[in-house]
Amino acid sequence: MDIRRLVAAMDKLTILGLVIGLTGVMTGQMLEGGSLSILFQGAAFMIVFGGTLGAVMVQCPMLVFITAIKMGKWAFIEPALNGRWLVGQLTDWSILARKEGILALDTRVSSVSDPFLKKGLQLLVDGNSAEKIREVLDVDIHKWEQLRWQSARVWEAAGGYSPTIGIIGAVLGLMHVMQNLADPSKLGAGIAVAFVATIYGVAFANLFFLPIANKLKTIIMRQADIYEMIVDGLMGIANGDNPRLIEIKLQGYIE
Repeated sequence: MDIRRLVAAMDKLTILGLVIGLTGVMTGQMLEGGSLSILFQGAAFMIVFGGTLGAVMVQCPMLVFITAIKMGKWAFIEPALNGRWLVGQLTDWSILARKEGILALDTRVSSVSDPFLKKGLQLLVDGNSAEKIREVLDVDIHKWEQLRWQSARVWEAAGGYSPTIGIIGAVLGLMHVMQNLADPSKLGAGIAVAFVATIYGVAFANLFFLPIANKLKTIIMRQADIYEMIVDGLMGIANGDNPRLIEIKLQGYIE
């Protein structure tokens, strides 16, 4: 994907929201007479980010963690599942099946790239009833949803751990201050780490982790609806329903 296509595919609202959120925090800091440089503390960042990452890694299985990391990009570039294209594709298949029989769809199986759609079409070509197709594909949908919901909760958990890790960073910073009371030149750095760690913890949770978790949940629900639409379309073809009726029914999922 080239740069132009990447930019076009990105969720503009997510980018805009992050920019507005960060700008609001930084602008408020400057209006209060503070310096932006004080907000950039490497030690505080390592404590909060490293601690949060470690906590979520302890919490979840490897597969869920890896899937959660991969899903993070969904907040910026949503997976391509073109509902309108799928409605047209399923309608075309229903027309072909009505004219030439379901076996005529056998030539279309190899050209389907989506694994779920390809599996459903193969089940249809193999002569399975609508109920059997629903039974098999429902298991796949359930498995797909379970893994993605668990992965979305990893981001949600990070939003819960982050403020607490920020407090740990604050305590560590204050410990550093207490150890250097005799040297006033070192007090400023310790106090900065203490308060900035708390800011990082709360900011990461409320500007990044929790919003991404909620956006991922929305995307999962939309994708699950698309998969349900595919199943309904395949069942309609298996039952020999009128192509126009199938099209009208499937359009209800995307309108």
